[in-house]
Amino acid sequence: MFAILYFIEFLCKVEENCKGFLERVLPIKINYVEINTEKNIVYHPEYKGVRLDVYAKDENNTRYNIEMQVLKQPALGRRSRYYQSQMDMELLAKGCEYEELPDSYVIFLCDFDPFGERKYRYTFRTICEETEKASLKDGRCIVFLNTCGKNEENIPQELLSFLKFVHADLKESQKDFQDDYVRQVQKSVTDIKASREMEERFMLLEELLKDEHRQGVQEGIQKGELKATREILEMTLERFGQLPKSFLTTLYEQQDIELIRNWIQTALTVKSLDEFISNIH
Repeated sequence: MFAILYFIEFLCKVEENCKGFLERVLPIKINYVEINTEKNIVYHPEYKGVRLDVYAKDENNTRYNIEMQVLKQPALGRRSRYYQSQMDMELLAKGCEYEELPDSYVIFLCDFDPFGERKYRYTFRTICEETEKASLKDGRCIVFLNTCGKNEENIPQELLSFLKFVHADLKESQKDFQDDYVRQVQKSVTDIKASREMEERFMLLEELLKDEHRQGVQEGIQKGELKATREILEMTLERFGQLPKSFLTTLYEQQDIELIRNWIQTALTVKSLDEFISNIH
């Protein structure tokens, strides 16, 4: 499943794919979205910064953060709180009124059940414990999607089809899920996997992570993911010819997997190696 989730992160950085994803998850109607492909928020060197996997806004200035979660991490709820607070920090300029603060959503797409209740979707909004008639109306919403849910009758069919697609391995993900949006995403995945070599690399990545997961070694998972991500970037750039040794040295010394993922995103859009190198410096 990891390989498909890896693709979803890249595909949601395309406006049309992101729009379709949000309309299925929330569900709401959106005219268009604008994507910030490399959103890093660091307000002070002494405080923890965040990197948002996908950050978007729609025609109403509503903000969306989409996060991909392969492995269960501790304090996921507090993490969602911190992400949303960091998003708010830049959304209200000095001198503005609080009512101008836009609505915001943080969405976690998980390959595990974060709460153990076997729900495909968990939606959290601020409520009053004393009375249901009082509403804080703070505009915040946090959603956890679980690809391993069991309550199929309680969610829309289009969301169910998408979550089953995301949960599938690379081979299973090619079947017809009877959904136009999933077909659109499948086509985008096929376009990215333009060569047999790329497909083999992603399959290798998936199998490597499965093996490490079975061993239950977190450090091994991280090392394996880092190695495979470097190889994917190298392979993506090889269409431009032989890569300079200086760049390969830089690549294999780089330990920040999030940065390498950003490089892959850049590599998929540039038209030459020189353009790629200039864009990452």
